[in-house]
Amino acid sequence: MQYLIGVDLGTSGTKTVLFDINGGEIASASREYPLYQPKNGWAEQEPEDWWNAAVQTIGEVLQKSGVNAGDIAGLSLSGQMHGLVLTDDQGRALGRSIIWCDNRTIEACEEFTRLAGGRERLIQISANPALTGFTAGKLLWVREHCPELWARASHIQLPKDYVRLRLTGRYHMDMSDASGTNLLDVPHRCWSQEIAERIGLSMEMLPPLLESADIAGYVTEEAARLTGLRAGTPVAAGAGDNMAAAIGTGVVRQGRAFTTIGTSGVVFAHSDTVQIDPSGRVHTFCAAVPGGYTVMSASLAAGLSLKWARDRFFQAEVQVAEEMGTDSYALMNQEAAQSPIGANRLIYLPYLMGERSPLLDPEARGAFIGLSAMHTRRDIARAVMEGVMYSQWQNLNVLRAMRVAPNVMLACGGGAKSPFWRQMMADMFEMPVSTLQNTEGPALGAAILAGVAAGVYNDVPTACERLLKENEPLLPDSGRHAAYDPFFHLYEALYPALKDAFHELAQLEKA
Repeated sequence: MQYLIGVDLGTSGTKTVLFDINGGEIASASREYPLYQPKNGWAEQEPEDWWNAAVQTIGEVLQKSGVNAGDIAGLSLSGQMHGLVLTDDQGRALGRSIIWCDNRTIEACEEFTRLAGGRERLIQISANPALTGFTAGKLLWVREHCPELWARASHIQLPKDYVRLRLTGRYHMDMSDASGTNLLDVPHRCWSQEIAERIGLSMEMLPPLLESADIAGYVTEEAARLTGLRAGTPVAAGAGDNMAAAIGTGVVRQGRAFTTIGTSGVVFAHSDTVQIDPSGRVHTFCAAVPGGYTVMSASLAAGLSLKWARDRFFQAEVQVAEEMGTDSYALMNQEAAQSPIGANRLIYLPYLMGERSPLLDPEARGAFIGLSAMHTRRDIARAVMEGVMYSQWQNLNVLRAMRVAPNVMLACGGGAKSPFWRQMMADMFEMPVSTLQNTEGPALGAAILAGVAAGVYNDVPTACERLLKENEPLLPDSGRHAAYDPFFHLYEALYPALKDAFHELAQLEKA
């Protein structure tokens, strides 16, 4: 029997899963690591933490399963996108990575847009505006504020690419992850020499590009010693987390889409051709399917909003869950279900880390609107869940206008484990919402890419058809949709009304 490993490098931790070639989960292991926020709006992580987590979890799944390392046909990685890892000429990381949810680069993004030829030209080439989460703004920020560090930098890597570099000793980046740098010519699937020249970036700093299912290298003797893998095991290029999730949920053909509620929230649709929103409200990236494209939104604090609420207001549930051996979020769901639609006229804006889609405003901030003495914790829980879903509904409407939205939605991520949240999604979206029997979206997607690279599967769509099976969908309720509708329209009106106040607050923070 042959096996495949998928490593999912996330923001809160890394999860590694060992699968058989029929998609069955054999063993899994996770390791958490810290996120550093030295200033308001900053977000950093240590690349060495990612590497150590990968080493430990790969070794653990091999040990748990008892699988012989020689039976591992291939390995691949899914990773948080956009994070900047600068390495020296020996492949050593130069300090912490500025990761995707960091907002320090507002001025750098404005400068990058100017240097790149203006917003319209930038979107024509990279399919996206310059956003604070993307990699290019981070490059300019480091070059301006850390010139000694910049002078030592030889290569640019993204988080999963750094881990793959440590596994194989070879520099590469895949098309899907490179799409989130603002440096890729997305329609032509190559680095943009025009942008690089305009901003004064040497093309030698950019790694060779691969499609996600291409072999990027082989496990080195040193990496084999540390992980327990066999030296020479093929390692596929892998994909950005959402593109890998698309593989793991079967969103690999036109007309397929998923919504994920993880730390961030995403509405993601596959397209066989390039579809670009001229306003840049949603992202167009290269898909992990060779030659394919994706259209996706990205709201920055989806599951993060619920975690924030849990950590601040629901410590009693956390303690009870520990004593009962259950999930604290399940107890929060029970509380939220006791509040009516609209959370007793309480609306939550989920902009804890600024907001990307569809607002493109790093200075937006979270808010409860309508808070009164009558509200309880259950109202707060429901308002947070509804606010996150209103954000996804707003983004789905953008995809509908681009004619890439489906009639049935797949749900994935931690939020998809909640029947209450999935039913809310179905009612708001006014479409059936289904899940897959296998819930390891990004890790399974990475494993499928490894299988294609190793020749276990012919191609990505064929592998997905063979391995993935859907559960019965939750159906929408038209009455509940009508009840949500006025709250959603009020939600949409709140950001424009508060935008100036958010920006004024941001200036006070800088004073």
